[in-house]
Amino acid sequence: MVFCLVGCTSQPRPLQEGDLLFQTTADSPMTRAICSATGKNEVQNFSHAAIFVKAAPADSVLEASTKGGVKMLSLEEFLQRSARINGKPCVVAKRLRDTTGVRAAVARAKKWIGLPYDYSFRPDNGKFYCTELIHAAYLNPEGRPRFTARPMNFRATDGTMPRYWVELFEKLGEPIPEGVPGTNPNDLSNEEILREVYRWF
Repeated sequence: MVFCLVGCTSQPRPLQEGDLLFQTTADSPMTRAICSATGKNEVQNFSHAAIFVKAAPADSVLEASTKGGVKMLSLEEFLQRSARINGKPCVVAKRLRDTTGVRAAVARAKKWIGLPYDYSFRPDNGKFYCTELIHAAYLNPEGRPRFTARPMNFRATDGTMPRYWVELFEKLGEPIPEGVPGTNPNDLSNEEILREVYRWF
């Protein structure tokens, strides 16, 4: 049936190496802070993004996470960690409309496995947060990032600064990088260079 081609578990998942997976993770203080600052009041209010990797014996995901920095994990583990919509993982797969250089992007990201998570959310410090990894890995033929870095916002929609960010950056001994160029899952998922290819819910 045509209406089951996307999001129906009986259909094969049409995923390719280098597709991007946008996820709403299970509830946590960081998830709430990210969604509060970057959410668009949509069903898909993403708090995390990762790279799909075809691998044996099972498909995998390459991510920058607070649990282990830049690492690989199984697709199944990634999906289990998701928040749920009608009992299904809140994950959407998107693909570059122009897939030139995607394999090189995945290879580039793999070289950073083992680097720590970037709690500072600052560029060029040898650490990565989830969309920073994607932004750095996916380059056009001229070597420039395919995705747009925009001034970061850490404030909630009412203009207040969530306590999570205040306490985190106090602990780091750094100012909150408000306005520093960066990326987030919601903005990245809405880039016109991407198209949706699959959703689990």
